[in-house]
Amino acid sequence: MTGMQDYLRPTAIIDFDHPDVLKKAKELAEETEDLIEISRLCFEFVRDEIKHSYDYHMNPVTLKASEVLEHGTGYCYAKSHLLAALLRANSIPAGICYQRLNRDDNAEGGQFCLHALNAVYLEEFGWYRMDARGNKEGVYAQFNPPHEKLAYEIRIEGEADLPEIWADPLPVVVETLTKYKSYDEVYENLPDVPLISKK
Repeated sequence: MTGMQDYLRPTAIIDFDHPDVLKKAKELAEETEDLIEISRLCFEFVRDEIKHSYDYHMNPVTLKASEVLEHGTGYCYAKSHLLAALLRANSIPAGICYQRLNRDDNAEGGQFCLHALNAVYLEEFGWYRMDARGNKEGVYAQFNPPHEKLAYEIRIEGEADLPEIWADPLPVVVETLTKYKSYDEVYENLPDVPLISKK
């Protein structure tokens, strides 16, 4: 059972106890004490300043929050680890969420993969999802609680908003980002989980 404290602690991957992550988290919060505003600043930093590995064809493959910050790049999974770390470093509970999406642009058929985003706990609104993967043509994610504006909508059968809020990334995500050494290898092997049918 996950308690609120689990969404506030550092982990091996959400390593906000790393001095560089801690420093950046405090920098982002130095102008305000408002937790919603700090959440927005952390979100916009990761969304806009950390380049999505595939969009920019960037290496290395990053996993830990500190690696994402150091290299300025990451897949959505890695970017979610950094955002969770920056929020937790400011004593704001944060976790990781996943969507299962069709990885092809066509609406039917194709392969599915996981997409990572975050949930932040805001006293006024409860858990609020936000997606810092990085905006581009057709993707316009925003922070505007209580209204969600995510990068992707669920469109077809097989896609899903997975309901869990994880304190740490899924093992299949960690395995992918550890096993493959370049952005294109990751792209060819994006992680997925089967959907459990509801009967």
